[in-house]
Amino acid sequence: MTQDDRTQVDFWFDPLCPWAWMTSRWMLEVEKLRPIDVRWHVMSLSVLNEDKDVPEAYKKMIKEGWGPVRICVAAEQKHGPEVLGRLYTELGTRRHLERADFGREMFEAALEAAGLDPALADAAESTEYDDAVRASHADGIDRVGQEVGTPVIAVGENAFFGPVVSPAPRGEAAAKLWDGVLAVSETDGFFELKRSRTRDPIFE
Repeated sequence: MTQDDRTQVDFWFDPLCPWAWMTSRWMLEVEKLRPIDVRWHVMSLSVLNEDKDVPEAYKKMIKEGWGPVRICVAAEQKHGPEVLGRLYTELGTRRHLERADFGREMFEAALEAAGLDPALADAAESTEYDDAVRASHADGIDRVGQEVGTPVIAVGENAFFGPVVSPAPRGEAAAKLWDGVLAVSETDGFFELKRSRTRDPIFE
């Protein structure tokens, strides 16, 4: 199989979101089983919710969410988009599996583990990258509408929010879900399939 035979799949994530993390781990599993290549992009729950009336605890959380997306964009600008996947993995592992808080020490550790300059952690406190964060966010969210969040997945002109899964399927179950999600999302006039979540993210 040549590179031309593989399908590019674009994935918009926010390191803050545990549900995006679950979906991203599923997406990496699918990449092993289907002829796809995932390209990672930043979106931001901080941008999405900045003008919304949300509880104080959520306001605090999305304020903290600016740091990691700024760092991701700074790393992308310096080294190219190919670094985003491994940086996201390092940030997400610390945030969601190790339950570490976002902060300078955590950012530097994630950057170093991703093979990047720990000094990129400076970006967390800088507004220099905010326009680029907003542009990347808009690129993803404009494909699906303002009523959803992260993750957003796009295959060519076909884009959708989710799927929201817990735990992330593995093996053939992951591939089967991908085939089904893709088939449903490509159906003309199809917009929504949803049921209430009955469990928290199960990190494995």
